[in-house]
Amino acid sequence: MKRIGILTSGGDAPGMNAAIRAVTRKAIYEGMEVYGINYGFAGLVAGDIRRLDLADVGDKIQRGGTFLYSARYPEFATQEGQLKGIEQLKKFGIEGLVVIGGDGSYHGAMALTKHGYPAVGIPGTIDNDIPGTDYTIGFDTAINTVLDALDRIRDTATSHVRTFVIEVMGRGAGDIALWAGVAGGADDIIIPEHDFDMKEVAERIQQGRDRGKKHCLIVLAEGVMGGNEFAAKLAEYGDFHTRVSILGHIVRGGSPSARDRVLASKFGGYAVDLLKENKGGLCIGIENEQIVARDIIDMLENYKHKPDLSLYQLNRELSV
Repeated sequence: MKRIGILTSGGDAPGMNAAIRAVTRKAIYEGMEVYGINYGFAGLVAGDIRRLDLADVGDKIQRGGTFLYSARYPEFATQEGQLKGIEQLKKFGIEGLVVIGGDGSYHGAMALTKHGYPAVGIPGTIDNDIPGTDYTIGFDTAINTVLDALDRIRDTATSHVRTFVIEVMGRGAGDIALWAGVAGGADDIIIPEHDFDMKEVAERIQQGRDRGKKHCLIVLAEGVMGGNEFAAKLAEYGDFHTRVSILGHIVRGGSPSARDRVLASKFGGYAVDLLKENKGGLCIGIENEQIVARDIIDMLENYKHKPDLSLYQLNRELSV
């Protein structure tokens, strides 16, 4: 394989640029040509494709977001959209494709695989909700961003003896809330993967106040409900001087952490190794600190990411 393409799709994540850089420089080192595709699958179908050289990925490893841009493109779920994309790849002589993104991006890569086109998926999403990997690119940066916010909110919560509900991203997965909540000493963590009792939440807050605790932090994954709705329901059980902070898209941005930069570099380099050997239809991950590749169809059709619920129980025990 002498010419490969790369695109980023779905929500951006810190470390995507580091992965693009790694793919590009590793491929050039191996004597291959690299073509960047702007705006994900939408740009692929539109033929918004350009050759990348060493200079194009310089000064990118530390930057958040994705310099190849991203876009939602539901039309790629159709066979017509997929075949149009393959037509553009063939037009540019691109023999294999690296797709960086989350679940939707992986399904696009899987569709190309089913059409016989070599595609390799790299997990890039702050949600950490991709099967076949312990961690995704962007997750470490995201939880550290939330942690910084929690530490700051704790100061004002203590000063005013308030309860704060901090809503974080995570529609279908609670990993951001779970990990940041444990690291930030949250009094409660509310995630989609675990049921909760609002009355019990209220009782735990009151128990803390009764023993003189000056603050309460509740980290809420947006997939459960919105922060304001949660606060309104909590108010039915008492006045806890509750305030809501919705972190929103701030969690997606910012310079990637050292761990995310290294992880992205490892993933990118390994993706090139696979394509060089004409291996496609794979998704890359890290399991027990080892870089692995799994069949992308098998991963998406037969496996689902599961959060480490032992962390949830641990937080319950530590936040007494």
